[in-house]
Amino acid sequence: MGRLLPVVRRVAALAAVAVVAGLGLAFAVPLPARLATRPSSVLTWADGSVMHVSLAPDDRWRLPVDALPVDPAYVSALVAYEDSRFWWHPGVDPVAVVRAAGQNMGAGRVVSGASTLTMQLVRILEPRPRTLRSKAIEAVRALQLELRLSKREILHAYLQFAPYGRNYEGVQTAAHGLFGHGAEHLTPAEIALLLAIPQDPSARAPGRMPAEALAAVRQSVAERLAAAGALPLGSPPAAPGDVLAQVASTPVPTHFHALPRHAPHAARWLRTHHRAGALRLDTSLDATTQGIVEDVLASAKPRAERAGVHHAAVVVVEHGTGRVRSLVGSFDFWEDRPGAQIVGFDVPRSPGSTLKPLLYALTIDDGRALPETRVIDVPAQFGAYAPTNFDGHYDGVVRLDAALSRSLNVPFVHLLRDYGVERMLQKLRQAGVGGLHAEPGHYGLSVVAGGIELTPLDIARVFTMLARDGTAPRLSFTPAGDDDHTVRVVGPGAAWLTRRALRIRDRPDFPHRGAVSAMPRALHWKTGTSFGHRDAWAVGSGERYTVVVWLGNFDQAPSRWLVGAAAAGPLLFDILEGLQDGLSHPVPPAPDDLAPVPICPLSGRLRSSACPSTATALARVDRVPTETCSVHRHVEVDADTGERVTPGCRDGRRVEARVAVVWPPEVRRWLSRALAVEDTLPPLAEGCREVLSSAPPSIRSPEPGLDAVLLPGVPLDHQDIPLEADSSSREPLDWYVDGQWVGRAEAHERAWWTPALGVHEVVVLDAEGRRDRRTLVVRPPDRGGF
Repeated sequence: MGRLLPVVRRVAALAAVAVVAGLGLAFAVPLPARLATRPSSVLTWADGSVMHVSLAPDDRWRLPVDALPVDPAYVSALVAYEDSRFWWHPGVDPVAVVRAAGQNMGAGRVVSGASTLTMQLVRILEPRPRTLRSKAIEAVRALQLELRLSKREILHAYLQFAPYGRNYEGVQTAAHGLFGHGAEHLTPAEIALLLAIPQDPSARAPGRMPAEALAAVRQSVAERLAAAGALPLGSPPAAPGDVLAQVASTPVPTHFHALPRHAPHAARWLRTHHRAGALRLDTSLDATTQGIVEDVLASAKPRAERAGVHHAAVVVVEHGTGRVRSLVGSFDFWEDRPGAQIVGFDVPRSPGSTLKPLLYALTIDDGRALPETRVIDVPAQFGAYAPTNFDGHYDGVVRLDAALSRSLNVPFVHLLRDYGVERMLQKLRQAGVGGLHAEPGHYGLSVVAGGIELTPLDIARVFTMLARDGTAPRLSFTPAGDDDHTVRVVGPGAAWLTRRALRIRDRPDFPHRGAVSAMPRALHWKTGTSFGHRDAWAVGSGERYTVVVWLGNFDQAPSRWLVGAAAAGPLLFDILEGLQDGLSHPVPPAPDDLAPVPICPLSGRLRSSACPSTATALARVDRVPTETCSVHRHVEVDADTGERVTPGCRDGRRVEARVAVVWPPEVRRWLSRALAVEDTLPPLAEGCREVLSSAPPSIRSPEPGLDAVLLPGVPLDHQDIPLEADSSSREPLDWYVDGQWVGRAEAHERAWWTPALGVHEVVVLDAEGRRDRRTLVVRPPDRGGF
């Protein structure tokens, strides 16, 4: 005994050294490299189902099982079928090894390999020839995995990398490829097939093995599970025989389904802009809504392409929550056409007239005007900018709500000049619009007519704000939303009045009026067309959704078909109809911040004592416009001649008081025949002098600070400069340039001056001797010195 003790100690020491050396090697030798290979990334619809799957870095489809749940019944069946002692063996199952050795010796050939799940994982990660040497290496590597990883980590890796044929790996990938759904809920037939294929994926993958043979293999697996008590029997439990009969009657898949690759533009954009690198991104997109939008665009594509239009974008927002429910970046992501994969809903484009509703709301919210207020609609020059109406027609004056519904440019440029470009830009930023130039003065008055670039997402932010009674949410692309971040841009009343104007149906941008005569009253919309017919827009809201439609070409190629009402408008209504949005929703009542005020029906301004009748309009309670009607005026006339008299020439006349309609001088010659009341100021009686008006004449043209640049090769007498002034007097105005009389023109007419190089002083003089002056610089074509 005494002589054995040193031997035992030496053996124990050697064993200890071997264990330490083995442990050292286990931790020194790297684990299989494929364990670190990233799986595919997954985006889900709002309901949690898979929307879009990307290829893994090694060009395999391998959905992440830690990001997508797996049915526990499948996991239990896997362990029972492949490795019943998985939870306690160290990676190699000695009981299975002894049993396999006996079976192999009795059969005279290899009939059982005694592989554990851990050893199978090693073989999947590091394929080797099927030899005894390979089996020994697999056993060593399995022991290493067991030392370095937990049992759940090993099982997770098996679920992730198990092969199913082709480049499909993992149980989640297989479930989607074989059954068209995820692995979170599996039937007994599906569980049995998912266990059968990895045993020989090259032979048993659908399409490789005849369906009858694959069904027989699946049935054999199901029977073994039933014998082991691991076949799911349902709730309440069914008889095992009934479940096996159900498995036998279930057809086996004959091919792999394509993995979900829906909304590819949205998937590309969301992966870049939201939690880049995440294995799973839950989105707010709704599969049904996305399908409706894609179907509408697919129907419109042939006609658009015949017109030379190849790209489109749509955004759908659930405006009550701010969640984005659909994003389409173009007609077809996969087509072989330049620009097909550009994410159109995030591409800045000219918005045409789609910002006019915002300015309309801001003007009303600021107390500057009412929907009924008549605003100026005549040709105008703002420095070098001369806006024109789309149809080339001018009314002289027009109601503000009619100017919006007809999308007139000139009235809104006047509004923007009064409201302020920078103030409007600040409101755009409050609504969530980013990417605007911060430099003051970068944008001009053309902003309201399309002289800015915004994305469809930006337009969606603006109209979502209007649909939400003036509060702008932060658009959310995840199911949780972001309801805590809202900004008040305009008051509820201003937003309500804007929506009311946008619900007017008898307007130029109402496409196919007859076909949608039963359109719900709650829908409101606006269309837009950019300069040069490069962009067509339509945006509108129903009870629940705000939809933005854009059509155009990413290379800026124009098309005469690109008119908002004709091209984009029908798609907007088709989408809203498909969403069944607002079909029974009544128009909501006016909010509490609006109250009726008395106005003049003709001018739309607060009623004055001269107004012969009164109407009412809704105005913001705390910001009622203060300007009273100036169109109606009290005048005195000679009762016998009807001519106007002044206090200095009443004697000897039978005088009576009347009310005259007096329009601003710049609109007199533009008054539309549709406006029933023309200018009725009587002519001044002989011997009477005009009473001094409240203001001297004011030069409108040339504009302040204007540099007139001559055109090369054009005679000077063909480059006359217009001289125009506003005057409350009806007397003619005299014009002078550098002290030289140029001519006389009626107050509402223009005079013309043939230009000469240099710096000039322009003076206008009215009949009372009051004047206005302006400096005008005329430069040669090369803008050089004089």
